[in-house]
Amino acid sequence: MFTGIIEELGTVKGVRRQSEGIRLSVTAKLVMDGMKTGDSIAVNGVCLTVTEFDNSSFTADVSGETVKRSNLGKQRAGDRVNLERPMKLSDRLGGHLVAGHVDGIGVVRGVEKKGGMLLFNFEVPTEIQQYLIQKGSIAIDGISLTVNEVKGNRYTVTVIPHTTEMTTLGFKKTGDMVNLEADMIGKYVERFIRTRT
Repeated sequence: MFTGIIEELGTVKGVRRQSEGIRLSVTAKLVMDGMKTGDSIAVNGVCLTVTEFDNSSFTADVSGETVKRSNLGKQRAGDRVNLERPMKLSDRLGGHLVAGHVDGIGVVRGVEKKGGMLLFNFEVPTEIQQYLIQKGSIAIDGISLTVNEVKGNRYTVTVIPHTTEMTTLGFKKTGDMVNLEADMIGKYVERFIRTRT
């Protein structure tokens, strides 16, 4: 379980195709502290399992299903990625509950400067629309953000300068793809109501 508060930007060291998936290696610093084989780590909001590591990088296998449902298959050496270690039960929950299970891929449809902030406009796949509500939470590439406004299959979020500097949103432009994870509580409520009727 994660919180959507990104700890650092890592750099993709290499991507190797294997069967239906990929083997992803990432260079990092902060998240390497205390790392063990088998640890979970969120890369652009996708929960992965560390299979190998050294002093400055880790490697994880990414299944074909995850490649299809996320933007990890599009990563190339040198790309920057958001990294977050799982939360401890004693941690403060600074963002919202993020499982690291991506629901689909969104597309940046506009970026506008508003004072020192950036206003992002995203297009979402149909299957995620029902979970987006004004002032609700969404994880974008693993970043916990608040939805400003929802209009059909589009929604907006405002990003503060700190988040722009600390995450991949500082590099995003129109047409870029992002991983989306809808609010977990909303998904459970929706399923509960659907099974009761």
